[in-house]
Amino acid sequence: MEENEEVNEGINENLDNSQDSLTKVTGMYKDWFLDYASYVILERAVPAIEDGFKPVQRRIMHALKELDDGRYNKVANVVGHTMQYHPHGDASIADAMVQIGQKDLLIDTQGNWGNILTGDGAAASRYIEARLSKFGLEVVFSPKITEWQQSYDGRRKEPVNLPVKFPLLLASGAEGIAVGLSTKVLPHNFIELIDASIKHLKGQRFTLFPDFPTAGIIDVTNYNEGLRGGKIRVRAKISQLDRNTLVINEIPYGTNTSSLIDSILKANDKGKIKIKKIEDNTAADVEILVHLPSGLSPDKTIDALYAFTACESSISPLGCIIEDNKPLFIGVVEMLKRSTDNTVDLLKAELEIQLSELEEQWHFTSLERIFIEKRIYRDIEEEETWEGVIKAIDKGLQPHVGHLKRAITEEDIVRLTEIRIKRISKFDLEKAQQFIEGLEEKIAQVKHHLEHLIEYAIDYFKSLKEKYGKGRERKSEIRVFDDIEATKVVIRNTKLYVNKEEGFVGTSLKRDEYVTDCSDIDDIICFTKDGKMMITKVDAKTFIGKNIIHVAVFKKKDKRTIYNMIYKDGKGGPSYIKRFNVTSITRDKIYDLTNGKANSELLYFSANPNGEAEVVTVMLRQAGSIKKLKWDIDFADVLIKGRASKGNVVTKYPVKRVELKEKGVSTLKPRKIWFDDVVRRLNVDGRGDLLGEFRGDDLLLVVTQKGIAKTLIPDLSTHFDEDMILLEKWNPEKPLSAVYYEGEKEKYYIKRFVIENEGKEELFISEHPKSVLELVSTDWRPVVEIEFTKPRGKDAKPNQTIDLEDFIAVKGIKALGNVLTSEKVKSVNALEPLPFEEPEEQKPEDMEVVDEEPLDSSSEATSNSTKPKGSKPEDEGQTLLF
Repeated sequence: MEENEEVNEGINENLDNSQDSLTKVTGMYKDWFLDYASYVILERAVPAIEDGFKPVQRRIMHALKELDDGRYNKVANVVGHTMQYHPHGDASIADAMVQIGQKDLLIDTQGNWGNILTGDGAAASRYIEARLSKFGLEVVFSPKITEWQQSYDGRRKEPVNLPVKFPLLLASGAEGIAVGLSTKVLPHNFIELIDASIKHLKGQRFTLFPDFPTAGIIDVTNYNEGLRGGKIRVRAKISQLDRNTLVINEIPYGTNTSSLIDSILKANDKGKIKIKKIEDNTAADVEILVHLPSGLSPDKTIDALYAFTACESSISPLGCIIEDNKPLFIGVVEMLKRSTDNTVDLLKAELEIQLSELEEQWHFTSLERIFIEKRIYRDIEEEETWEGVIKAIDKGLQPHVGHLKRAITEEDIVRLTEIRIKRISKFDLEKAQQFIEGLEEKIAQVKHHLEHLIEYAIDYFKSLKEKYGKGRERKSEIRVFDDIEATKVVIRNTKLYVNKEEGFVGTSLKRDEYVTDCSDIDDIICFTKDGKMMITKVDAKTFIGKNIIHVAVFKKKDKRTIYNMIYKDGKGGPSYIKRFNVTSITRDKIYDLTNGKANSELLYFSANPNGEAEVVTVMLRQAGSIKKLKWDIDFADVLIKGRASKGNVVTKYPVKRVELKEKGVSTLKPRKIWFDDVVRRLNVDGRGDLLGEFRGDDLLLVVTQKGIAKTLIPDLSTHFDEDMILLEKWNPEKPLSAVYYEGEKEKYYIKRFVIENEGKEELFISEHPKSVLELVSTDWRPVVEIEFTKPRGKDAKPNQTIDLEDFIAVKGIKALGNVLTSEKVKSVNALEPLPFEEPEEQKPEDMEVVDEEPLDSSSEATSNSTKPKGSKPEDEGQTLLF
């Protein structure tokens, strides 16, 4: 017992000693971490609003200025010079300098500085050279108004902020990850920034959108001024080179040709798209050729490239800057306002210093003139002491200094004593007076600028635009994007199979019945014999339910696929007929399409992609005194309703079977199609210009500026070239009239023709490289006006009006046409066409499409359709033909 007590006392004593040596790290961690976070935010990752530079960038620019002698310096030398101001790593300084140089704004580069298009890196810093650009020298540096601080070791001075007189942060963009926050300011267009600064100085409103050095197409709908939560979408510029080749000429910001090609190859390997091969011909400009297998739609492939590859990406900006040593989240409009106001302050400070220097120069020049002109230097000949010399000069000046703007100081007198005898002997009074007057003009001009500071700042920005704006026009095209549904453009590279009896569907059931090609992102819709429906994702093997009668790839929001159905309502119950579409569902949920009674089953079912309505024959079982055992029903007499509708009664007697008698035609109205010029795509949502009502065999007519005419199926995924000048519903009977300049004969021609080869691109002007399409019209009786060139010393020939229908008959598309005139033509303008009564188009009767009804029990009570021919009332709903 005593031994245990001794042991416990020893343990307690050791614990007390160990606690004395422990140090709590809570406070230490808190202080150190905050210090580190502040250092990263303020000294590394986030740019300052005053000049748009991060510290390492600012030191690089200062080093370049110190080394500037007009010649190129090795980047390695600049890196070493920069390290005098802060011990950044040489690699990080070189990388930062390369990034500045690649933006082609502040640094003139020489050597291999890498390529932002291909992603190739720059050569080693000992091989490449740099010097400040003229723009950088003009807008970044002004030592007299720069605030200075000591470098890290106290041996040198470096700028706190550089006096940048331009919204450099918005022009270059900035990206950085700090501790607890990050920044991503996107680059903007040089000219647009200057225009916006001028508008701000004039008190006008302005907007700013990004512009990327890699060009591309951007959708800035949700840009939100670059604040948190904003987003822009960026796309590569893809066009169709020929029927089996696509060409990518511009790429999204943040990608390069290597990463873009890798993403395309990965999408091809995964089966999302199908390509034959890729060629990268990128040099000074991007050129990636994507070769497609024959028979593959180029338009669909373009959409697939946007949907499944890096050809489209989204960028989330985040405007964070440093102001007064604190991080601040602001939008690009506010950034530009602050930058512009700061530029005005800097210009004012420069003018004030310039005014002070001019006035000081005027003061001493005036003193010098008095000193020499009045021969005051002779008054010091007999003085023996320095004090006596100063007093003698001061006394001699006093009668003549009444017009000076400040009192004479001893320093002024000392400077007078330093004038050389040679200068006194060659002094020219007239020249001195002219010089003083010139100074007075400059002083007046500077004072005028200070009094009209805003106008001076506007002129400053205009001069920047005039001197440096050439070649800096917008590269990225702003456009509103259409949303691409991946399921509509994915390549169907997998085969779907079904075991109808056992109720399984999937891609692994290769021994069972083939259904269709599909992709792994598709949904499939399945119907079973007992009237159940389910939609599920494509998988290797999925159980739906026994006795499957229909399987297909499901298209979301598809109102044109109509399902025709006759079902028996429970055991011994009546039979019903219904038509419905399926537009929205919950995946993997089982829907009952019958009235919900046990032992219900389908007697007839069909799926019709264009709303076709067939005629079926209903045959009854022989029972009792039934007289009519067989009759026909036309589904066209049944209204299209929701999937939960009960339907119309066919008969209350047992049905033996239902057979197809006659295939039907579409009962849907022709589809109205619009063209939205903003996104340059077709749509059925009413956006843009209405092209017309289209049936299954109707086509579009497209004419391009190159003189190519073609007809197209109105597919909503079609891409239209930028040089398209005419798009309308094609009328095969309607001739096209064209006026074009024939390059070889150097004359204007007129031709009229109809398109005979559907779906084929045909050139209807000559192939000479100088041939140009002047005008094209699809009016029945077009009229044009010719304006002639005025000969020297003569009056111009009066304008001539020509009725093209009378001028030339309709000929073949390959015909040259007739010469319009032998005179020199200034322009050809279209006038109002002559009146013409267009023949009416024969249209079959169309049946109205009824919108889907809500899924509630009330739909059963109102589910009765219009009464078909030959029908009579029954106790429940309406009975068809019996």
